[in-house]
Amino acid sequence: MSWVVIAVVGAVTMAFKASGPVLLGRRQLPPRVTAVVDVLAPVMLAALVATQTVGGDREIVVDERVLGVAAGAVAVALRAPLLVVMTVAAVVAAGVRLL
Repeated sequence: MSWVVIAVVGAVTMAFKASGPVLLGRRQLPPRVTAVVDVLAPVMLAALVATQTVGGDREIVVDERVLGVAAGAVAVALRAPLLVVMTVAAVVAAGVRLL
């Protein structure tokens, strides 16, 4: 990937993020839009985790990453701190990979 592409994508991203406050000013978003914006980041993160966990070259791949994510989900359910969740997921995935 070219550094020019990275710079352009970064500049467009910053301009896009800045356009909201500039265009809206002090006006409030409608309640429906606010509800969508509130769930947008978690949904995007979940989609990223799902595609990186089971995504392959045009096929679904089930390997040690699935067990790592499952272990991380259990740690989240047990209300572990984020650093612990990430460590548990990494250790489980690495352990399964070694077997």
